[in-house]
Amino acid sequence: MPPMPSMPDEPDLQTDRPHSARVYNYIVGGTVNYAADRETAAKALEGWPGLRTSMLANRACMQRMGRHFAGLGMRQFLDVGAGIPASPNLHEVVQETAPDARVLYVDNDPIVLAHARALLTSTPEGRTAYVQADMRTPDALFADPVLHETLDLTRPVTLTVIAMLQFVEDAQTLVDALVAPLAPGSHIALTVPTADLAPESRDLAREYTRSGIPMYLRDRAEVERLLTGLDLLAPGVVPMPRWHPAPGDAPLPNTATNMYAAAARKP
Repeated sequence: MPPMPSMPDEPDLQTDRPHSARVYNYIVGGTVNYAADRETAAKALEGWPGLRTSMLANRACMQRMGRHFAGLGMRQFLDVGAGIPASPNLHEVVQETAPDARVLYVDNDPIVLAHARALLTSTPEGRTAYVQADMRTPDALFADPVLHETLDLTRPVTLTVIAMLQFVEDAQTLVDALVAPLAPGSHIALTVPTADLAPESRDLAREYTRSGIPMYLRDRAEVERLLTGLDLLAPGVVPMPRWHPAPGDAPLPNTATNMYAAAARKP
């Protein structure tokens, strides 16, 4: 097992303010959250009770994406915005199909770092690692030695950005910066909140923003533009339950979630 990333002495866990990873953790039934997170979550659920269903569907979509790309032969994964570990995590899903897969997780929440050992289990053939970094500073992320010890950027990587771009105003610049260092043949997989499918999401975004977590919703055309210059993969930008549903599953109605899902290949 690779060594745990170093933790600063007495890190400021910022438990007096909500953090998106901990709000998510609370809504999907986790226990790694605090009063400020629970208060924000309660107000968000009051505005749109379907949020829990959408978040659970988002996690299921992440797992389908992992299996899909591992099945296509991808063996390197960069997960930006890992969140608090909840099994099955991306590496568990990917390594079921590809035991030799290598997965690097990235998050900026010190509480995620405190629980990161759960993200560092791996098959003997593969590897998992964790970097505490902010996706909004991609230059620092791609300069981190742990990234280069884990992933070979001269070979294709699958970049997963799952339910994260709503926290970034200029998502286009960020996506371009995250994709630029990746080799041709790499992929990016996204889930992106929208008000197109669930208009109540506008109230949800306002509640998150009021709580100190700015949230930006995007329509279908905006999500398509994020992937400009890349080869959009089938089925395109679709309501999240419609992205490669598992065989035999009856997908949720489009309006049961407030997310688009999409993936593209770097030529």
